[in-house]
Amino acid sequence: MVSKSRIILVLLGLAAMSLLKVASQNYGDALTKCILFFEGQRSGKLPSAQRMTWRKDSALHDGSDIGEDFVGGYYDAGDNVKFNFPMAFTTTMLAWSVLEFGPLMGTDLEHAVEAIRWGTDYFLKSASVPGTVVAQIGDPISDHNCWERPEDMDTLRTTYVVNQTHPGSEVSAEIAAALAASSLVFKTSDTQYSEILLQRASSVFDFANNYQGSYNLSVGQGVCPFYCDSNGYEDELFWGAAWLYKATNDPKYWDYILRNISNSASSFAKRLNSVVGNSFAEFGWDSKDAGINVLVSKWVMNTPNENPFIFNADRFVCSILPESPTISVTYSPGGLLFKPGGSNLQHATSLSLLLIIYARYLEQAHRVVSCGNVVATPARIISVAKGQVDYILGKNPLGMSYMVGYGNKFPQKIHHRGSTLPSIDNHPGHIGCHDGTPYFESEDPNPNVLVGALVGGPDNSDQYVDVRVNASESEPTTYMNAPFVGVLAYFKSLQS
Repeated sequence: MVSKSRIILVLLGLAAMSLLKVASQNYGDALTKCILFFEGQRSGKLPSAQRMTWRKDSALHDGSDIGEDFVGGYYDAGDNVKFNFPMAFTTTMLAWSVLEFGPLMGTDLEHAVEAIRWGTDYFLKSASVPGTVVAQIGDPISDHNCWERPEDMDTLRTTYVVNQTHPGSEVSAEIAAALAASSLVFKTSDTQYSEILLQRASSVFDFANNYQGSYNLSVGQGVCPFYCDSNGYEDELFWGAAWLYKATNDPKYWDYILRNISNSASSFAKRLNSVVGNSFAEFGWDSKDAGINVLVSKWVMNTPNENPFIFNADRFVCSILPESPTISVTYSPGGLLFKPGGSNLQHATSLSLLLIIYARYLEQAHRVVSCGNVVATPARIISVAKGQVDYILGKNPLGMSYMVGYGNKFPQKIHHRGSTLPSIDNHPGHIGCHDGTPYFESEDPNPNVLVGALVGGPDNSDQYVDVRVNASESEPTTYMNAPFVGVLAYFKSLQS
């Protein structure tokens, strides 16, 4: 017999779902701009269809220091370094966004797929030599010592490579995940390219697994302290195996996951099966734990009591739900989710994507999440994500959009070299390493609008100071925007 309280919860869930359809933002406009941002981060020879026209060709000799062609890819943030670990995560997130929500994107789908291909073309180059994977291009110390346009770069473009004697399982396995996920995006539109991506994903995963070790030790002087792996590389190996299983349906990848989970000596198995600690609640360029549980949950939803994935995906939801007794995040007075570390909007966007995807899986399985005595319906879970999206786009105490170019009020002085310095169209002459300093120190708005860029966001009191020097709040990153693509596509579909 269905209890009265259960009926009330279902009715509340339906009411919440109807509220989601009430338009509070122009999600379609935000989606278009969110994808456009990636054109501003492109490295290499730009295509004739480039829409962010103040950007020009840059870093056309990457890889030449070791006699290779590693031109292309993305600059990760406001600097001019190509950090392949977060770039691969960015590409995986773009691919997952398209796989889950591509049909909802309308005319923006074409540009989302272009953004993915810009990343995968580069990663095919980065993993073209058997037994080696490029981990990074550009010396970060040299780069960060200068404030110059990517088109003017005269800093060290050092190529950092991991190999069999100096392994880098986290960066290699994340590249494998990106290639595998992307192979599914191109499976019907470009079969040959899809097969190339999948074959390379398999070989790169084998390299990551057969020669295990952290790139912290192999290329630490390049990646640390900027993108050190702080929680081990085992999660990336599981993440890569999960995406390869999704792309191939080859049971060897599923067996790999199950075998390692059952190995009590495995550090990741201890993390995944533990009822203490918060690794299950983490997701971003460094930690894939929550993403693994959500991705895998779809395949095991009918056997929730026989695996740790559903259990931990539910725990993840309960760690975020404001009314949950096991919440582990904090919220600002205005409602923005916070986790430790800089560039806070990376948490709001990536965790919102997981919430929406998992809520959809739950809805298909007619399941809810129980957080102690609190029941979270799929509609309630999605409403939490919607609160984050609306806050980011302007529904906050300052009335400020934290997406550049969206709305009437948005950050004007973001921490981004190309945006801060005059474009080559307006200043054709070379701007040297320290010649850009006056532009950085200027109180004028940036001359080039990096449309669609999400900045790090306000502090936990909902305050935001629009200055370039405060990089943790004013710098955009690709891995903040990438999961937001899927989030915005979902809410755009509700709006229409």
